[in-house]
Amino acid sequence: MKDKTFLMIPGPTPVPESVLLSMAKHPIGHRSTEFSALLKDVYADLKTVFGTENEVLVFTASGTGAMDAAISNLVNPGDKVLSLVIGNFGERWAKISEMKGAIVTRLEVEAGCAINPDEVKKILDADVNKEYKIVTLTHNETSTGVTNDVKTIVSIIKEHGAVSVVDGVTSLGALPCKMDEWGIDVLVSGSQKGFMIPPGLSFLAASKKAWELHEKCLNPSFYFNWKQNRKSVIDASTAWTPAVNLFVGLNTALQMMKEEGLENIWERHRKIGTALRAGVKAIGLKLLAKDEKYASNSITAILPPEGISVPDIRKVMKNDYDIVVANGQNKLKDKIFRMGTLGFVSERDTITAIGALEATLNKLGYKFELGSGVAAVIKSLAE
Repeated sequence: MKDKTFLMIPGPTPVPESVLLSMAKHPIGHRSTEFSALLKDVYADLKTVFGTENEVLVFTASGTGAMDAAISNLVNPGDKVLSLVIGNFGERWAKISEMKGAIVTRLEVEAGCAINPDEVKKILDADVNKEYKIVTLTHNETSTGVTNDVKTIVSIIKEHGAVSVVDGVTSLGALPCKMDEWGIDVLVSGSQKGFMIPPGLSFLAASKKAWELHEKCLNPSFYFNWKQNRKSVIDASTAWTPAVNLFVGLNTALQMMKEEGLENIWERHRKIGTALRAGVKAIGLKLLAKDEKYASNSITAILPPEGISVPDIRKVMKNDYDIVVANGQNKLKDKIFRMGTLGFVSERDTITAIGALEATLNKLGYKFELGSGVAAVIKSLAE
């Protein structure tokens, strides 16, 4: 049905109508007093979502742009970086670092697993000469539906003395993530996830320790330059021409987030993510996450039933029920499908999605007790 499509992918995520309407207005001048007043509110509210007193820099770029901004302003050729890899986006940190000339060591685990903090401690304790300058990690790995114990891992990095660089693209605005309290040195995110607006903006905040390392960076980025962008934030401006209407939409979305409250947002995602997994398991499907303790509440990676292909599941879900779910990435392509419960998603959406998944699998010949998934979702949500 036209205009009925619902996104249940890692991103872009559904956008509230109020955000869309605010973005539909004619652009205002990005050097105007009107836009500067809006920026003051946006910059202040971003600090709250990040859980930081540091300035939050905003780039007109995707989340990968913020990742590039992090590494490009910290790394010199020959610097040693430890990359904790649990999937596609953990690997992206390693690739960006290598392109800047860093010597990268990967601690990589099987898809569906989280990083064991003890393994990180073992590596960093062995680094008696403190050669590792940076440790990169993903908070919530979109490609596998696994969430790392960032709080514990960051405390280990802090004890060593390296700078922690964390991908919070699909955790900020969805899962508990407290930059200052947890001691995260660099935290990045993107607009089209928990922030509930279309793609096009990315965010970065850095601690005093990270800024000190930045001062030693010989060739920092021009467009993503931290100093230039921080000066603009302090001046309630932007370094370069911004995506004006996305900022307007972001301001509306941040007001919605303030009204709901961060703790309530985190609880909503926990409740919905838990219910979705309950429904999936009740149907008889398996999660990619090896230990549900580390299963993501914003994206669930699911193994298809034997004899039924991921492309067929996605095709029926889209064509017959107007629900878009994601394929796996790289080595996981066609081996898993992923259902997002991120951002502007409610209990109703979860019930609908599992109902559509049941109907899809039934059409494709999978044998199970019809209604078992929906019943499990409803029961979980009621608990």
